Amino acid sequence: MNHSKSKELFIEAKKYIPGGVNSPVRAFTSVGREPVFVTEGIGSKLTDVDGNTYVDYICSWGPLILGHNSKIASEGIEKVLNHGTTFGMPTEIELKVARLMVENIKPLEKVRMVSSGTEATMSALRLARGYTRKNKIIKFEGCYHGHSDGLLVKSGSGMLTGGIPTSEGVPKEIIVNTLVAKYNDIESVRALIEANPLDIAGIIIEPIPGNMGLVEAQDGFLNELRSICTKEGIVLIFDEVISGFRIDFEGACGYYDIEADLVCYGKIIGGGMPVGAYGGKKEIMDMVAPLGGVYQAGTLSGNPIAMHMGFNVLNYLLHNKQIYDQLTNIAMRLEHGFKENLQKLKIENVSINRVGGMLCQFFVKGPVSSYDKVMKSNTKQYLVYFNEMLNQNVLIPPAQYECMFLSTEHTDEDISHTINAHYLAMKKVKNQWNEI
Repeated sequence: MNHSKSKELFIEAKKYIPGGVNSPVRAFTSVGREPVFVTEGIGSKLTDVDGNTYVDYICSWGPLILGHNSKIASEGIEKVLNHGTTFGMPTEIELKVARLMVENIKPLEKVRMVSSGTEATMSALRLARGYTRKNKIIKFEGCYHGHSDGLLVKSGSGMLTGGIPTSEGVPKEIIVNTLVAKYNDIESVRALIEANPLDIAGIIIEPIPGNMGLVEAQDGFLNELRSICTKEGIVLIFDEVISGFRIDFEGACGYYDIEADLVCYGKIIGGGMPVGAYGGKKEIMDMVAPLGGVYQAGTLSGNPIAMHMGFNVLNYLLHNKQIYDQLTNIAMRLEHGFKENLQKLKIENVSINRVGGMLCQFFVKGPVSSYDKVMKSNTKQYLVYFNEMLNQNVLIPPAQYECMFLSTEHTDEDISHTINAHYLAMKKVKNQWNEI
C-alpha cells in the first residue's frame, strides 16, 4: 500500500506544527509509523491523500455516530452560513438545543454550552467547588477529562492521597487538590473521603471509560458511587463527552439508570463541529454567572454552526432510538467474529471489551476491568496488529488505549471485511510471538 504523499506531508508538517499534528494520538507514534493524511470521509469510509480508502472505526474519536459527511447532520447548513458563522450574541438555535437536552435527559435541569469537552469538565469542577465551598476533587486512574492542569494527574506507586503530574508544566500546587482513586474499586474512594473529611467537592468519572481502551463499570460500582456522593454532600460528575448520546440517548445516565449531579458532553452534540456542554441540577447550575458567582465564558460557545448541526443529529437520534440497537448489533457481530478468530488461532492472551456500539481489543488475557490490567497490554503486539489491519484497508485507533467506534453507516460488507482482516492480522501477530 502506497503512503508516499502522506509521508511527504508529515515531513513538511513537522517543520511548522509540534510533532506534525494538532493532537498527539494523530502522530501514530505508538504504532511505529507515519500518520495517513485524509482528504475525504463518506459514510463509513475515509480516503487518504494517496488514494487509499479505509473502513473507519475511529469516526473522529466518536462524534460521527451517523457516519462521515452525514446529510442529516448538515441539512440546512448552507442557510446558516449565509446568515453568518458567529455573532457573540444569543441565538434561537442555542435555545432549541438546550431545550431538547433538558426535556429529554433526566439529570439535566439547565445546561450551558461551551466549545470543547475540556472546557466542559474544567467548568463543571469549578462549579462543584463553588457550590460546595470545598476544594478537593476525586478522579480515577485511566479516566481522561481533557487537558486542564488540575486533571492531568494519576496515582503513582499505589498512592491514593495525591496526584502526580502526567504533563510537564503542571505545578504541584495546582494538582494538590486532585485525588486519584482506582476505577471499579469503591474502597479506594471511601479511603480518600475518610482521609479528607468534609473537603471533597466533587467526584468526576467517565461512567464508560473510553480513554484507557474500553473498560466497563462493574455491577454496583456506579450505584455505590452515587450513594456515597449523596450521603457525603459531594457533587457527582459524569464525564459523558464520549458516552453521551452514543450508548443511549441519555448516555450512561440512561444506560445504567443513574442520575449524576452534573454531566459533561461533547463530540456528538456538535454533529462533527467543535463543541461541549455541561448541565445538571438547577440549584447547582444557577451558581454559574451571570446568575451566580462561578465565572465561565466563551466567545464561540453555542455558535450557530455547531448548534445547528448538533440539533440535527440530536433530534434525529431522539426520534430514531432504534439506532442504539443497530449499533449494538453491529458491534456484537464484530465482537463475536473477533472471538471466533482468536479461538481458531488458539490465541488466549487477548481479550475484547464491548459496551453498546463501542469495543476494544486488549493484548492481555481478560477480564480487563482496571487501569492496572489495561497497562499490562502488549503494545508491541498491538503495533503489528494495527499495521496489518491498515494494510487491509481497515483503520482502527492508532493506540492500544483507545476504542473503536461504530456508526450507522457501517455495512454488513464492512463488518465481514473487517473480521476477515482481523483473522489475517492476528495470524501475523501470532507468527511473531510464540506465545500469545
